[in-house]
This record gives sequence, C-alpha cells and structure tokens, in this order.
Amino acid sequence: MRTLIQKIHVEEQYSFACRQYSTPEFETNWHKHEECELILITEGYGTALIGDYVGDYRAGDVFFLQSNLPHWFRKAKPQMTGSAVVLHFISNFWGNDFLQLPEMKPLARLLHSSNNGLQLQKKLQKKIASLILEIEKSSGPERIYLLLQSLQQMCESKQVTVITKAFNPEADSVINPAIEKVFAYSFKHFLEPVTLSDVAAIANMTIPTFCRFFKRNIKKSYFDFLKELRIGHACKLLKESNEPILDICYASGYNSWAHFSKQFRQVKQMPPGAYRRQYKNID
Repeated sequence: MRTLIQKIHVEEQYSFACRQYSTPEFETNWHKHEECELILITEGYGTALIGDYVGDYRAGDVFFLQSNLPHWFRKAKPQMTGSAVVLHFISNFWGNDFLQLPEMKPLARLLHSSNNGLQLQKKLQKKIASLILEIEKSSGPERIYLLLQSLQQMCESKQVTVITKAFNPEADSVINPAIEKVFAYSFKHFLEPVTLSDVAAIANMTIPTFCRFFKRNIKKSYFDFLKELRIGHACKLLKESNEPILDICYASGYNSWAHFSKQFRQVKQMPPGAYRRQYKNID
C-alpha cells in the first residue's frame, strides 16, 4: 500500500479548511498531507492507525496530527457510518514571521516538536471539540481566532497524550503494495490465531524477508502491530461494556490471562482493571 498524498481543498475565502467528512468521504485509507490536522470524530468507531500508533477511536475523540504524518481511521464495520469534523491548516498559513514572535514559542513547539501525534483527554477534549464545531460554523477573522484559541489551550494543558513520537514520514515514502493485503488480512483475522507463515504467505515473501519488510515500513514488528490491534479491541470492550475482564481477554484473541495481562500492561502501562476504572472515572 503506497501512502496516498491527499490534496486538501481550501475555499478561496478561507486560509484553512474546516469541513465535515461523512461516509464515503470519511473512508480515506493510509494517507498523509502537508497540512496539520485537528480532527473530531462525530460518528462511528474503529481502529486509528497514526504513524506507528495503533489504537481505538470512537465518537467524541479528538486528535492532533502534525504535517505529513501518515494515518488512517478505519471503521470497525464496513456498513457503519463514519463521520468527523476536520481542520486542515499549513503551519505557517498566518505568515512566516508569526511563529517567530516571542509569544508564539509554545505554539511553534506544538507544531514542530517531535511529538507528531496527540490525543486529547478529559476536559480538554470536550473544550476543543466545542471549539472545532464553532469553527465549522464561523467565518471571517473569528475562524482564525478560534483556531488559535484551540491550539493555545492544547499548549497549556497537560490533558494530552502523545500517541506517536519522532515518526519519520520520509522513511515512509515508498511502501510496498503488499502491506495493503497484510492490513486487510490482519483486520479480518486479528481475533484468531495468526502466524508469521500466514502473513508472509499473504505478502508472498519468506518469513525473514517479511519481518524485515514490515518493520521497515510500519516501524514495528508484525506481532507488535497485532498486539496493539487486540489490545485496542480489548480497550473498546472495557470502556463500552460491563463484561468480566476474563471474558474480554478471550474475546480479544487471547487464550491465556497471563499473556493478555502482560501485553495489556505493555501497551497501556496499567492492568486492564485499572484502565476500566480510569475510563469510568473520566466519564
């Protein structure tokens, strides 16, 4: 799968784009663009692939992506409606000197730091979601003011999770089309036993060649990718159901509680029970 270079259309009366994308326009596979992106998911849920990050997303989530960071918000079910309000802006759309002002140093760090993918949390998520919806309806200088206000609040808040760091988009520039087949197979079968022989055959490669190929293109091993798919699914079940955690373990492709618990801690830095309690507390 080659990374699609998406061209963002900006209407002539505006300096940046803000529009609602709904099915089928919401379904853009692995792609990137020179614009920074601030996205509010308004409908649907599924798996977010952002740089080397794999995790779940749902309505209400807000993500900030720096320029040229490859990403794909993949719906959990093909028949589901996916929808989001998305802002796309060039980091210097307000002029080359603006970010050089002393007052703009925090904003310059946000736009150009090595933390190229962020997910907003708690009260900040709700504040920025509200501002994004205001920007969608606004016009004139108010749009720029509201965007600046959104970015300023992100700079000042600690309710931000870095989801991908120092991802090198240039290294991602040429990706073999076999990745698309591997992704499609993985999304269909990640809750079942999957072997390297299976996915290497899908890619028409030997196992050692496939392992090197996948690591070079996705910046992680295939089993780390598979682990994050399964733990992302488990997180969704922990957040949205009251099923016993042991049942969620088995429903997420694991046949061993010890293995599930270990991998959950590796991905989320906490045990499944603590994750569920934390999420309930946030709500």
